[in-house]
Amino acid sequence: MKLAGSMAEARAMAQGRVGLVPTMGFFHEGHLSLMERSASECDRTMVTLYVNPLQFEDPADLARYPVDHERDLELAAAAGVDVMVIPDPAEMFLEAPLTGVSVAGIGDRLEGAYRPGHMDGVATAVTKLFAGLQPDRAYFGRKDAQQLAMVSRLVHDLGFPTEVVGCPLVREADGLALSSRNVLLGAYREEARALSRGLLEAARLFEDGERSAAAVEGAVRNALPPGALDYAEACTAAAMEPVDRLEGEVVLAAAARFGAVRIIDNVRFTVDGRGAAADRGVWLDRPSVLYDADPAGADPAGGR
Repeated sequence: MKLAGSMAEARAMAQGRVGLVPTMGFFHEGHLSLMERSASECDRTMVTLYVNPLQFEDPADLARYPVDHERDLELAAAAGVDVMVIPDPAEMFLEAPLTGVSVAGIGDRLEGAYRPGHMDGVATAVTKLFAGLQPDRAYFGRKDAQQLAMVSRLVHDLGFPTEVVGCPLVREADGLALSSRNVLLGAYREEARALSRGLLEAARLFEDGERSAAAVEGAVRNALPPGALDYAEACTAAAMEPVDRLEGEVVLAAAARFGAVRIIDNVRFTVDGRGAAADRGVWLDRPSVLYDADPAGADPAGGR
């Protein structure tokens, strides 16, 4: 695996079909599954490792974000990554840019409402990476359904010659959606499992024939302790618009807080001419590589 300190240097290493996995580092199996997917489908796989300051409201949160480049480089190399791009902050956002990107509608709701500026920060950084690296494909996990929808629309609207590939959400063996924040849950871990239990109950209701958005949203609310839930909302997968009935492709997206840790999760429902199916993601059959890492200094309140 080669290292690139700038996007121009990374472009010079590109050959054939290029796949890109944008990350902020501190890798887990969700990240690694994206890298492995790209490596299996593309001639060159690039991974960006950049903690984007535009995604953070509080500078202290940014300062606490976990960073372990040595560990990340080892994991990425084992996953088949060809080029690791660690751009100099001066090339990205050493100071607040005067130009920003927002995706109206998709970026305004859910995470956009609870974390002002976050979705615009993601959109601006992704736009800069796509312009600078010019990938043929870009791989994003379905765990952040809103981000996937926003980036897909961004590519469509701005005409980037990049195919956005959504990849399965990855769960730990106990069902908890995999996130770097999970290592910080501590005594709240069992309580946090209520979010995935509620979503999995919603999937069971759907498979039993339930088509009311209110009913599946209620399954999530009923599973959580008072005050924990930020939102549970059934939305169209493409535009994250709220729905009353589960028809077409729908995401039941949810976010909740357990202690100081905020986590997001979702299940997907598809109803079409071939029938109905619920996508719960994929499960690990072993402890995550996260638990081999040192979470000291991590920001428990935001991020992914």
